[in-house]
Amino acid sequence: TGRSIWWHRRIRLAAGLNLVVAIALAGVIALMINYFSYRHYGKWDISGRKYYELSEKTRTLIAGLDGDVTVISFFQKSDERYDDIRNLLKEYEYESSRSRKKRLKIDIVDPDRDLARAKEMRDRYDVTAANVVVFECGGRRKTVEAKDIFDLDFTLNGSRVEKTLIGFRGEQAFSSAILGVVQSKTPTVYFLQGHGERDIADFAPQMGYSNLAKTMRRDNITARPLLLAESRGIPDDCATLVIAGPNKKLSVAEVDMIARYLGKNGRLMVLLDAGLVIGLEELLGNWGVAVTQDVVIGLTLTGHDLVIADYGEHPITKSMAKVMTLFFAPRSVEPAAANEKQAGVQADKPQVTPLALTKREGWSDPNPRESPPRFDVGIDRPGPISVAVAVEKGVVSGIQAGVRPSRMVVIGDSLFVSNGAMGSGVGGNSDFFMSCLNWLLDREALIAISPKAPDELRLDMTQARKQQVLMISVLAIPLFAALVGIGVWMRRRR
Repeated sequence: TGRSIWWHRRIRLAAGLNLVVAIALAGVIALMINYFSYRHYGKWDISGRKYYELSEKTRTLIAGLDGDVTVISFFQKSDERYDDIRNLLKEYEYESSRSRKKRLKIDIVDPDRDLARAKEMRDRYDVTAANVVVFECGGRRKTVEAKDIFDLDFTLNGSRVEKTLIGFRGEQAFSSAILGVVQSKTPTVYFLQGHGERDIADFAPQMGYSNLAKTMRRDNITARPLLLAESRGIPDDCATLVIAGPNKKLSVAEVDMIARYLGKNGRLMVLLDAGLVIGLEELLGNWGVAVTQDVVIGLTLTGHDLVIADYGEHPITKSMAKVMTLFFAPRSVEPAAANEKQAGVQADKPQVTPLALTKREGWSDPNPRESPPRFDVGIDRPGPISVAVAVEKGVVSGIQAGVRPSRMVVIGDSLFVSNGAMGSGVGGNSDFFMSCLNWLLDREALIAISPKAPDELRLDMTQARKQQVLMISVLAIPLFAALVGIGVWMRRRR
């Protein structure tokens, strides 16, 4: 009847409206979920190698930023390194988004497609070539090039030069650049001259220090030579004084200048070589450091070096685990034996910590000319032997007085950061030196952010096994799929 038809139409209309409302509500809920997930989300790295995972030092640096930092990636998408740069910058952006300040502003520009931005980069940032990352804060600017991010090994294969990636320094380069642009003042490190020390302007392929100076500039540190006879004292802007491999004795007046500098909360790094007396021995002894006329022998690669893989517990060596440092005929540098009478009187005595030690199989040999070296019972001292120490004075345990302590690092070798050593491919040498220097400069946020080695998945198979895999993938699998298809077709016909 007419009433029943009208009733059914009403039910259908109500059901249709109910369906429309349900779909609309589902859409609203989906939009709300999408919105909140976009604004409040979490990330988990489930990869095995943690290639782009940021270290705790970088997270601390990002969380403590006081100024806005603009980061512009100017890498071509066609470049094989583009994905590594982009993925790492995304990690920085995510870490910044977790902070209330949100100081990092990441912008990824493709110079091949965005021609207007490319022109802006040239005019504003003086970028003349692609494949760089620019960091800017408060008018201070730092440009990181691809060569600062990727460690490459070049090998000659016939007439062709092949490049192999051996280290990814993205986090170290980016965090260093961020720290450099947010700091209003770049620290100045002076290298003492006039006693045969290593020269930061020396480009000699083996003994020079020019590569070290370049590494320091990349870390936003100014390196300058210092001749005490000209300056008549250590400059006021000296953040750290480095005495690297002198072969002549310092005068009494120079030693007194250095002692006064240390007494005023100064920072000092001394790199000594075996068999030399340089006039600093008494000063080092007063600071609790014992240096011996010896050569330290131990694990070696070539017979002329000392491989160090054991480190003391200290902020300098916190991230040096599983990193090898190569020294060349170093002398022992150890904490001096405690004098009970002095220890009872001196409340603020220097705290001396061994940094790099040989294994138990190593030893201290007072006869460096012995060839081949051998352990002589009763004459040589058995390991572990320390070849580097860190010294700190002015810090009282458990009390935060806000006083800048005096700090010193003494290493029994100056060749380990020469051009020849740093060009040998041993990454731990540069890391160890820069960790020591960053600790002296109060830049613990950047201590030893080591490069990450690329993972290679190698599948070694015999020729017979390769043929089996080829037959299975090219013949067996397609044939199996074809037989299944024929079987299904015959069954449906029946």
